[in-house]
Amino acid sequence: MTWAPLVLAAALAAFAAHADEPRPMPADRPLSGVAPPEAREPAAEPAGYRSEPYRAAVPATLKGAEVIGDDAAHALWRSDRVPFVDVMPTPVRPSNLPEGTIWRDPPRDSIPGAVWLANTGYDALDDATRDYFLTSLALITGGDKAAPLAFFCMRDCWMSWNAGKRAIENGYSRVFWYPDGADGWAAAGWPTERVRPYQP
Repeated sequence: MTWAPLVLAAALAAFAAHADEPRPMPADRPLSGVAPPEAREPAAEPAGYRSEPYRAAVPATLKGAEVIGDDAAHALWRSDRVPFVDVMPTPVRPSNLPEGTIWRDPPRDSIPGAVWLANTGYDALDDATRDYFLTSLALITGGDKAAPLAFFCMRDCWMSWNAGKRAIENGYSRVFWYPDGADGWAAAGWPTERVRPYQP
């Protein structure tokens, strides 16, 4: 018997039931508040980081970064000179799954070669997650803050906007932001690959 569909259905039901509960610490927070397609008017760029709901219309800009569409993202990827950084959070096991339910993390299909820095796109990071983010960027770029980086997550997701902003505020000067993310990439017909969270 395949448990994956049952687990996914239970996870979605649990997510809906707890959407209004207070947020746990950053490493445990799921995405929430998906915006309907008609709500995809560009949002105003805030002065600080965006908190929940993370799934909502995003701005057309990110100060200090170059915003790229599908074709530009694909060209950068094909150049093999720009690391792509995925900041999609890891899924969280719902607290109200029936006893004995087998839980397996849903897989993450991403842009080929992307570095998955899971849970680093929240508005506030605990010290360990912030250190993980900055240490990973230093390793990816060889310590060169002038090296390019392209951040993404999903369409209508503020996590990659937050991560790009955080990189800029920590001195990275060649930041690209790909707001269409992995689902926009896949919709364009380009390949994806299964990724796991990056371990420095």
